[in-house]
Amino acid sequence: MNLPSFSRRRFLQSAAAAVVVSPWLSSSSRGAVSPNGKLNHACIGVGGMGWGDLQNFLQHPKAQVVALCDVDAQNLKKAAEAVPQARLYADWRELLEKETDRIDSANVTVPDHMHFPIAYQAIQKGKHVYCQKPLCHDVGEVRALAQAAIQKNVITQLGTQMASGVGDRTAVQLLRAGAVGKIKHIFLCANRPGAVENYRLKGPRPSQATQPPDFLQWDLWLGTAPVRPYAPEIYHPVKWRAWLDFGTGWSGDIGCHIFDAVWKGLNLKAPKSVTAKVQQSWQESSERRADTWPQANHITWIFPGNELTADSELIIEWFDGEFYPPREIRALYSVDDYPTESAMLIGTDGAMLIPSGTVPFLLPEDKFKTLPRPKFGNRNHYHHFIDACLGGEKTESHFAQTGPMTEAILLGTVALRHPSQKLEWDAVRMKFPNYPTAENLLRRHYRTGWTVS
Repeated sequence: MNLPSFSRRRFLQSAAAAVVVSPWLSSSSRGAVSPNGKLNHACIGVGGMGWGDLQNFLQHPKAQVVALCDVDAQNLKKAAEAVPQARLYADWRELLEKETDRIDSANVTVPDHMHFPIAYQAIQKGKHVYCQKPLCHDVGEVRALAQAAIQKNVITQLGTQMASGVGDRTAVQLLRAGAVGKIKHIFLCANRPGAVENYRLKGPRPSQATQPPDFLQWDLWLGTAPVRPYAPEIYHPVKWRAWLDFGTGWSGDIGCHIFDAVWKGLNLKAPKSVTAKVQQSWQESSERRADTWPQANHITWIFPGNELTADSELIIEWFDGEFYPPREIRALYSVDDYPTESAMLIGTDGAMLIPSGTVPFLLPEDKFKTLPRPKFGNRNHYHHFIDACLGGEKTESHFAQTGPMTEAILLGTVALRHPSQKLEWDAVRMKFPNYPTAENLLRRHYRTGWTVS
């Protein structure tokens, strides 16, 4: 089953127009209630993270999982045992075609390169969508997907589960209130020990094809990506994140989590520029650069300032792998016990450390120990999405809001592939005025039969 063609030129033209025609502050608001008062939901991707997503949807009393889809028959069998009444599919295109009148919503929990075509087609059919992070593989896809969600007026939620947590919500409110003054500089990091094992692939990709296992439909797994020979242990089910074709590297994978509270708390807009440094061994290897993401990154964005920042520009830096925030910044909390995934914001009156998944610290602690903190209860990110679909309050991470944030993060992945080159960004026209060569990385060319309209 082929999807209609969507040319690169038309894609970028319509994506650029999104900023002008529909402001990013627009949001999805239309809820959908099935005749029985429940949400009929389809899970697309039920292995790995998809299994966890399925469990969360099953736990909501007003959600009915009525369809399951996975290209891996083993994953599908396990999910079917948990939801024996669900209809089963290997091909998401068949699911969306046959279930159009029987589902209200879907979640997309598959490798990054397939987020856009699945989510976009679901939205075009008027379905509410929960999509795992990062929203898409490419900047142009993000722009088009967020715009489609606005135009179709559907409920959406990005899989930044911690955005619904007490920690992130507290940080957002404290930043908006100026708890540590106006923000001067931000240091983000993701140096989780052992986490980069799935990103240590040196490449190149195998030249000899291995027969895929009978339970895996390899062509469906590849989807929009170029045809690559199957090889065990390096793509499915986990290490696809390391490959340019399928994943977005460590910054793309974790960036949405670390960026989220900062983005919302400071009401950030599109960056003015982005620059990246990478590990020397990756930069010097043409084979690795052609196939895999670097295992260490230092990305620097310059954002326009606003009423919550100290200056007319705000610098945000990202560190992972062998790159760490400066020692003097870590020393504001503890060099030896610095949270491995966190955001440190330097303000005119102090600093705020936001460890991923927990409440923020205001530094120095003695100065802020009597400052009142906002009170939030626990919230399930998935259930918040379901409630919104059924007419409740809008979601925490709808695409109109998280789309621009994801664009900024993915601009970092473009910069990684042009190390040390400052890329000036024109968000409205989706151009790098000073380095147009990099624009080729804003949108992939899908292989024949997988283009999207």
